[in-house]
Amino acid sequence: MTTVMEIKDLCKTYVVDKRQINVLKNVNLKVDEGEMVAIMGPSGSGKSTLLYSISGMDQATSGKVRFDGTDITEVKENELAEIRLDKMGFIFQQMFMMKNLTILDNILLPAFESKKGGSREEKIRKGEDLMRKLGIIDIADNDINEVSGGQLQRACICRSMINSPKILFADEPTGALNRTTSNEVMDELVKLNRGGTTIMMVTHDSRIASRCTRVLFIVDGNIKGEFNNDPDADDRTRERALNNWLMDLGW
Repeated sequence: MTTVMEIKDLCKTYVVDKRQINVLKNVNLKVDEGEMVAIMGPSGSGKSTLLYSISGMDQATSGKVRFDGTDITEVKENELAEIRLDKMGFIFQQMFMMKNLTILDNILLPAFESKKGGSREEKIRKGEDLMRKLGIIDIADNDINEVSGGQLQRACICRSMINSPKILFADEPTGALNRTTSNEVMDELVKLNRGGTTIMMVTHDSRIASRCTRVLFIVDGNIKGEFNNDPDADDRTRERALNNWLMDLGW
């Protein structure tokens, strides 16, 4: 299986009031093409910092992050920005969108910023196709304050996929949603993963993590354990097995 991302000895240190805080400590990790990896751990354990550091949204203090053949810790900021735009997709708990644009126009923003892809018309058609697949084509011309949270998060998924990224990063993508809507959004992410999209997500919810192929448990900046979900088990069995594993780790 092809390795999409390889992290070696990754460290992230902050200095607060002249005191050094080591948030990530020599993290080593490989992510293969087509995986759906969940990152779990207590508050303050370094989950989001890890996600931001390996995606280039935050600069690591030391270590290597090799993504799609490039060490992104060594490239210049303009090249890194192009990599994030063209090869990575991002979904966050807070659904950031431009208030003065329609849902479709928000989805199309990264496509219009990118130098790759087809004509403007082809990009619009792709955006509409993504909305159709996620069942939100009927809100294409709506403003962002005219749709539900679940619809808006689906739109964020469409935006993250508009440039056909090699990997999708998600930071608590269901954290602001109720249980039913969370399930619906996860259904869409699972479909994307089964279609070949590699996904890494931070979540505190074992129910959400149990739908991923692999779960990493991070404590105090170190990966303390790794759990592989049974792809043939039903959702309830997978969640129970994951919860038992997390309990053994002191969750």
